[in-house]
Amino acid sequence: MRVLPPMARACVLAAVLAAAACAAPALLAGSATPWPAVTLLALLYLGCESARSLPFLGRRVPEGIGSFFPVVMAAVFLLPPSAAALVAVPGGLAQSVVRRPAGVRRIWHAAQQATAAWAAGRAYGLLGGHEALTGRGGAPAGPPGGGGGADPTGWVADFPYAMLPAAAAAVVFCLVLTALDGAVLAAAEGRPAATAWRGLATGALAPHCVHGLAGLMMAVMWRSPYGVPAALLVLLPMYISCWVFAQYHRERAAHRATIRALVQAVDIKDRYTRGHSERVGQASAMIARELGMRDDRLEVVRIAGILHDVGKLGVPTRLLRKDGPLTPEERRTIELHPEYGHEMVRGIGFLGEARSAILHHHERVDGSGYPYGLSGEQIPVLARVVAVADSFDAMTSTRSYSRARPVATALAELERCAGAQFDPAMVRALVAAIGRHGWHPVVTSDEDLQVIPAAPGAPAAPATPAAPGPPRQEAAAAAGDTAGDGPGAGPADGAPGPRAARPAGRDPAGRAGGGR
Repeated sequence: MRVLPPMARACVLAAVLAAAACAAPALLAGSATPWPAVTLLALLYLGCESARSLPFLGRRVPEGIGSFFPVVMAAVFLLPPSAAALVAVPGGLAQSVVRRPAGVRRIWHAAQQATAAWAAGRAYGLLGGHEALTGRGGAPAGPPGGGGGADPTGWVADFPYAMLPAAAAAVVFCLVLTALDGAVLAAAEGRPAATAWRGLATGALAPHCVHGLAGLMMAVMWRSPYGVPAALLVLLPMYISCWVFAQYHRERAAHRATIRALVQAVDIKDRYTRGHSERVGQASAMIARELGMRDDRLEVVRIAGILHDVGKLGVPTRLLRKDGPLTPEERRTIELHPEYGHEMVRGIGFLGEARSAILHHHERVDGSGYPYGLSGEQIPVLARVVAVADSFDAMTSTRSYSRARPVATALAELERCAGAQFDPAMVRALVAAIGRHGWHPVVTSDEDLQVIPAAPGAPAAPATPAAPGPPRQEAAAAAGDTAGDGPGAGPADGAPGPRAARPAGRDPAGRAGGGR
């Protein structure tokens, strides 16, 4: 406990006292607690939580499987609230933890779940859940400890009426857990309360509702003439489905690690634009969200932005870092990086539509881009998104060869080139998104990178340009829009000259600077 801040210790202590108050009525003499059912359910929950440390189908259960709440929810539906709180304690204490202090975290889990089970049980009882589960006439369909003897017709007929109180109990269970999680995060890490709670309930609500449905199925079978054995059979397919879901999350983590490794390889090869890939991914996601894209497609857009320059791994490093002018042959070699990138990721199935964005993010609406000279609607939507995000970051971040343009200036330049170089809808979306949310880059190695808050009534607030670094010739920048990487792409013939000396973030042909 000493390693926790005082507020976090107080939060844990308050949760433990609340859990003790919730469970105490079940321990009092004369409480009529159904101890056989409590013991069986508590041991069952303990076994489910301990199973992750045992081999399962030849492999260990993935850590991402999370808590197995159907047993706790079944206790909520079958037992008094205080008895349901007792059921949650052994499993909560047995949950595996990764970060220290392990003992305090286990106590927190037990107290948190006991309190949530009590609150869910109270909500379930107030909505008449117990009566709906025991039959319309009030005659129980079976004793809490198992066994049959009731009329199965009444049990089946009344089962649908238990759905509403069961759903309400699952929602209450989720809300109490997430409220306590947010409270301890705010106390332990000093976060603002709104930030600590943001996204917790929405992300957990659907899984908890599924666990609640499984718990209700278990409770119905428990009270049916088939008794406890039938109730236990409900758990096996549910546990396997949770295991498969955890496998899915582990694969997602592997996907993210793959993307991270590719981006790090690009950053190591071209150290001048480190952090650019993540910022392009962030700006691409802002555009996609403003366009109303679905969450799954928004994630694909973000990945496309992050990996848009992965093809630079196929470009000789001497060309990316060359200090003199590029020959036409060298320029053509660098302009192959979209095709290199597409070939590199073509076999990675989970990238999906992102592959076309990697291949076509240097195409122009007027057809003068590369590698295939596509125009207008021929260019994939995601490639048009990434093209705008790429150029925006190149113009607003400081490089060793050019100073950062103010955000407002960069947006004005994008608007000027809309319809020729960029899709106007994508430009409008970025302007609207930055006007609403500001520009807050999440990853950068540039100390002077601009962070622009949202400004009501204006697209963005101007920022003071950062001082330019030492001049760098355009050779290393030639992987950008037409022949360049940052603001002020160089002339097509590869004429020399520092990029920082060119005006207003565009090349002599009047094109906005392209990003890497």
